[in-house]
Amino acid sequence: MRKLYVLILSVFLLALTTPASYAADNGSWSVYPVSTQIAARPYFYLSADPGQTLRDKVTVANKTGAPLTFRLYASDAYNTARDGGFAVRTVKERQLGVGAWAHPARSRVTVPAHGSVTVPFTLRVPEKAEPGDHPGALVALDERLESGDAATSSVAVQRAVGARIYLRVGGPTVPALAVEKVRISHHQPLVPGLGESGATVSYTLHNTGNVTLNPKVRLRAEGLFGRTLLSRGLTKVPSELLPGQRVRLTEPWHGAPQLDWGHVTLTASAPGTRESASTSFVALPWLMAVLAGAGIAAAVVVIRARRSGSGPWWLGAPGGSTRPWWLRVRRGRARPSVPVRASRPVRTTPSRRRSSPSARP
Repeated sequence: MRKLYVLILSVFLLALTTPASYAADNGSWSVYPVSTQIAARPYFYLSADPGQTLRDKVTVANKTGAPLTFRLYASDAYNTARDGGFAVRTVKERQLGVGAWAHPARSRVTVPAHGSVTVPFTLRVPEKAEPGDHPGALVALDERLESGDAATSSVAVQRAVGARIYLRVGGPTVPALAVEKVRISHHQPLVPGLGESGATVSYTLHNTGNVTLNPKVRLRAEGLFGRTLLSRGLTKVPSELLPGQRVRLTEPWHGAPQLDWGHVTLTASAPGTRESASTSFVALPWLMAVLAGAGIAAAVVVIRARRSGSGPWWLGAPGGSTRPWWLRVRRGRARPSVPVRASRPVRTTPSRRRSSPSARP
């Protein structure tokens, strides 16, 4: 059986009080920036102009009782499609930003038990680098494959820990945000009033600018005649929406109306940008929807039959008659009229030709 290899990457930042307190950590090893004399850095926050080269150091600490060997590489960051979390590319994926510009002095490092190793790295910003934010990470990857019982397990796991890099390239910054593809789906009971109703609002949040945003999203729903049905801020929104990234999100709406007509509007905002998008909806219970569908289908059949001049039995007789069946039945049951005797012709007196006055003697 072919095994499926899964990379588990830890890039979360822990806030404690020791020099390595801000390390990205998975319990076995951690990765963090070298601390300065002033304070420990929670992550690499770097600024550079196009064409500039930066130098810094990263520390890899081993918390286990045996030596560990890691593959050390730089990677680009992105938002996960599931919840918009911060994630980085794997070593086999193509790198375009920080992952292509940063280079550790050593690509592989062995860290002794309960020890640490510090590795310098350089970050060369290209001359034509676009201004704005370029997030990434320095990743320590354990290339060993971890799995359960080889005979039953079909999944092998590789673990990695990454220290985040927030690089801003000098130039104009443009915060911009878009709300795209707003959809709403209703969950209605079969019979109105017998069961709870709800809806799910889905939308895409797109960072169209060149800086990282911390967006806020508000959902508003209005019914018939402009009645406010719902108005609240959403909490399931990524705290860091990276430049160029799209995230598909959903929001449940409990207690949505069972019978209404209106629209929902999503408004996303961040410092320097604000954008809205909406979609309309028709809330209709299943039973009423079926009846309405049947009525529409019957109306279509009637219209087509009248246009073609022939139709089903309830519209008229076969052979093209468009006379309604009820009219034909009524006329068929009517009593025949009694024939009326024709009247005698009336004799008319023949007219006599009058002579003109000029013809008299």
